[in-house]
Amino acid sequence: MYSQIDSNKRKTVLLIIIFIALILILGLVFGQLYDYGYFGLVIAAVISTAMSLFGYYSGDSVALWSAGATPIKKTDNPYVYRMVENLCITAGLPAPKVYVINDPAINAFATGRDPQHATIAITTGAIQKLENEELEGVIAHELSHIKNYDIRLMTIIIVLIGIISILADFFWRSNMFGRRSNDRDSNGNGVLMIIGLILLILSPIISELIKLAISRKREYLADASGSLLTRYPEGLARALEKIKNENLPTKKAGSATAHLYIANPFGSGKKSLTNAFSTHPPIDDRIAKLRSMA
Repeated sequence: MYSQIDSNKRKTVLLIIIFIALILILGLVFGQLYDYGYFGLVIAAVISTAMSLFGYYSGDSVALWSAGATPIKKTDNPYVYRMVENLCITAGLPAPKVYVINDPAINAFATGRDPQHATIAITTGAIQKLENEELEGVIAHELSHIKNYDIRLMTIIIVLIGIISILADFFWRSNMFGRRSNDRDSNGNGVLMIIGLILLILSPIISELIKLAISRKREYLADASGSLLTRYPEGLARALEKIKNENLPTKKAGSATAHLYIANPFGSGKKSLTNAFSTHPPIDDRIAKLRSMA
């Protein structure tokens, strides 16, 4: 458990370093091509540092906003709030902020940068359709992500994927609408087009590689840790079974935030490109492993 936590912390630092290095290289190339010299590198350094800090401190807000999650107080839903508080006492964690996503699909996710700055978001479908022990299993799973520091890594990834997409679009538009004052610019635009095309093609692959940095074992580990917390793996197994049988997509989930959810938010029935790049282990396998623990 502690080795997993240390591993997640190291991966977060490594991802930030890779991200900053990539932006600096792109800034240097852009500055040379447009006669800005090292000014492009300076601008890139400022942008990469600012975005890294933004991802670290505000990535959770982006995730919650994109999911359409709204905060609730204890008086809004005492049932859910007490369940979260009781499980936190058992886990030895500070109580996270609780958000609700108005969506009939059964799903949930946790986000934040550490246990002191964590949030759990639960769909109204999960609250209404899951039995007490099933919802408890889902919440325990998300608390395990908080305790294991998975949330920090997963939240940073949202910003990285967004920046990669923005960069691809930026290079493409720079070529299409950039100034063309001399032959060098013309040649430079050709290079920018190639860079833009490469980024456009590689963006989903890069994003997927980043997601794969979070091993699928993370979900298995959270399942096991959550079951240890509730001491009733069958509860989470039944919740996953309901998600599988219902197969409803979570409406506002996007490809950048899909890896946060407890189950594939796009539904398992669609044979889409997004599902081909799913970051979640097979749900049947997760259910089988949970039942083998009972």
